[in-house]
Amino acid sequence: MTEYKSGSNLEKVLKAGHFAFTGECGPPKGANVELIKEKLSYLKGNVDAVNVTDNQTAVVRMSSWAASTILVQEGLEPNFQMVCRDRNRLAMQSDILGVYAMGIRNMLCLSGDHQRFGNHPQAKNVYDIDSMQLIALVKKMRDEGKFLNDEEIDVPPKLFIGAACNPFADPFEFRVYRLKKKIDAGADFIQTQCIYNMDKFKEFMKRVVDMGLHERCYILAGVTPMKSVGMANYMAKMVPGMDVPDSIIKRLKGAGKGKVAEEGIKIALEQIEEFKEMEGVAGVHLMAIEWEHKVPEIADRAGMLPRPQV
Repeated sequence: MTEYKSGSNLEKVLKAGHFAFTGECGPPKGANVELIKEKLSYLKGNVDAVNVTDNQTAVVRMSSWAASTILVQEGLEPNFQMVCRDRNRLAMQSDILGVYAMGIRNMLCLSGDHQRFGNHPQAKNVYDIDSMQLIALVKKMRDEGKFLNDEEIDVPPKLFIGAACNPFADPFEFRVYRLKKKIDAGADFIQTQCIYNMDKFKEFMKRVVDMGLHERCYILAGVTPMKSVGMANYMAKMVPGMDVPDSIIKRLKGAGKGKVAEEGIKIALEQIEEFKEMEGVAGVHLMAIEWEHKVPEIADRAGMLPRPQV
């Protein structure tokens, strides 16, 4: 594990050996600051940091850095996301300096969903560098105090560097090696895709532990509570790289009228308990998609409260 200090609360929680608990907030499709503040009211005090997505699913929203700045003003710690789809290396390095100057201390480096899936399919993608290179870029700026062209930075951005991992995409056998590449590039923590196939994830984590990757990087398991049978079917059939076992869908269908959402929360809570005991898992990343008001209840029922003060 790296020995530098970023000032990140998430980093302090993880380094102190606490089981981390992060949340997520998707910025609005507009400049509605009050809507962000309403979402944040459910997260405050219940999570260690909040992911702020960057035009997720290639749909135009308020910029991640602007929404992250609002989080800082509201007393929450953002995990600023940046995708490679929309920026070249000039814009990336500029925004990295900007977010650090605004008090942001965590950054998640992502490739980004292809624009054809979003609401501007005619947009030109950039992909000047990929997510692996972006991780290495942030590390170079932080640890060497240099831009990509080796020019000196006067005040380097001391960011806690995160990356994403999908344990279920094909070929499965390659996933752990792709994770290793991200850790080699400089990732300090990893947040996984939302997990439903627990048996397959256990196999993935066994490979992670066998390679000693959990000792080099903090791994947070992704959890998304199912709101409905329709959501489960959509995730299973329409979302690339998602593995939703039939047993989950059958369990939701069997919950009875008006009880499906509660069953979805129960499944999520059972997963969190398993993750707490799973070797190599350092925390949970809760993605309550447009369901932020349920985060306090889930955090409480999962035994995650109060969050540690470090």
